[in-house]
Amino acid sequence: MKLEHRVAIVTGAGGGLGRSHALCLAGQGAQVVVNDLSEDAVAAVVDEIRSAGGTAMAGVGSVTDEAAVERVVQRAIDDWGGVDLLINNAGILRDKSFAKMSIEDFRTVVDVHLMGAAIFSKAVWAQMIAQRYGRIVMTTSSSGLYGNFGQANYGAAKMALVGLMQTLGIEGEKYNIRVNCLAPTAATQMTADVLTTETLEALDPRWSAPASSRF
Repeated sequence: MKLEHRVAIVTGAGGGLGRSHALCLAGQGAQVVVNDLSEDAVAAVVDEIRSAGGTAMAGVGSVTDEAAVERVVQRAIDDWGGVDLLINNAGILRDKSFAKMSIEDFRTVVDVHLMGAAIFSKAVWAQMIAQRYGRIVMTTSSSGLYGNFGQANYGAAKMALVGLMQTLGIEGEKYNIRVNCLAPTAATQMTADVLTTETLEALDPRWSAPASSRF
């Protein structure tokens, strides 16, 4: 229960890796805000956490919607006193070769992965500075670090998160705010139609989730 009394927000937590992060953090005592677009998916994860004896609340809304993000963060502050940990996990895929990829698909993926992480990080930043404590985890990918055919948009967004992490880590150091990246290999909703059933079973996201609380 090393995270008892800590407040965590997990984006894209309605399923896949985000759900596993939320369950893992709640299992260590954190009070968890479950963020995703789907009310039903969010409610299911909140119920799952509460049924296991944990504490959770719903935070429905898009990571690209600044007003919705502010509402989610403000509710956590109002109800639980602050935000200690943010897991920027929300993401989508729009895979095509660069020759066939539209700029709209490129921009949409960058908006969710990069801008969504920036918007949520900005929403908690001042409060973390004030309390002189914070942990932010970005979800990057080997597709950004090494490249992957058909993922110019996804790879660019994921590599940009590394740059965001590096700078926020420098700026947050004197306030005891640590910012890190995870590059997990895990089966998620995004990979459901990409990988084989055998591979998906071997890459259960619960094996990656514990890393989110190691910072």
